[in-house]
Amino acid sequence: MPRAADRKDHPLSMRLPEADIAMIDRAAGLRGRSRTEFVRDAAVRAAEDVLMEAALVRMSPDGFEAFVAAISAPAAAVPEMVELLRRPAPWEVTRADDRD
Repeated sequence: MPRAADRKDHPLSMRLPEADIAMIDRAAGLRGRSRTEFVRDAAVRAAEDVLMEAALVRMSPDGFEAFVAAISAPAAAVPEMVELLRRPAPWEVTRADDRD
């Protein structure tokens, strides 16, 4: 008798209120995804966020001193960012400005 192939995917079952399912289906549809893809992606993203928050960052004493020096140094202006922030927002542009 042939042996069944080992599955790499594992099922996950949840019970959700109908309103939650409807919201998930609507959001998944707006993204062009299936319910399964949408829920899987959202769950994995949430898990990554939690794991990143809990991650311990290790560095040498010299590395830590360099890190503290870098974040303690005065900020330096980035000319491209300064120019971008001086532009009016699209919703602030008047029709007269559009004709210029």
